[in-house]
Amino acid sequence: MGSANDVAAYVLSKTGPVSAMKMQKLCYYSQAWSLVWDQEPLFEDRIEAWANGPVVRSLYAQHRLQWEIQSWPSGNPDNLTADQKASVDAVLKAYSKLTAQQLSDLTHSERPWIDARAGLAPMVRSDAEITQDSMRTFYASLASRADTDTV
Repeated sequence: MGSANDVAAYVLSKTGPVSAMKMQKLCYYSQAWSLVWDQEPLFEDRIEAWANGPVVRSLYAQHRLQWEIQSWPSGNPDNLTADQKASVDAVLKAYSKLTAQQLSDLTHSERPWIDARAGLAPMVRSDAEITQDSMRTFYASLASRADTDTV
């Protein structure tokens, strides 16, 4: 299994420079969809339900106070398997065209972030964890609906 650092490095190798918020959301969606498609996490790092959406705290500790992130020397994309890279590539194809704010808004409309925050007002600080189980359950239901819609 890779680390959140490896996923961030891979994301940036594919997208080029992006805002810190966008990188966080792309790593979050990569983790969420990997749980559904591959039935395993990409990384074990904790994801928290912050006011601006899901944040991988271990990544935040390294990019704090940076607006744009050029590269991620703490990670190695080669630590990801071909299947893991394929999952991240699929996420990037689906989500990378969205702005950081659009990604944040999208996460705010989804159960994992909403449930982890347990009724907190939108801009209230929180370090509540978004669990892998909540991500797997929610995104699997989206995948199931998408499969049904195409029949």
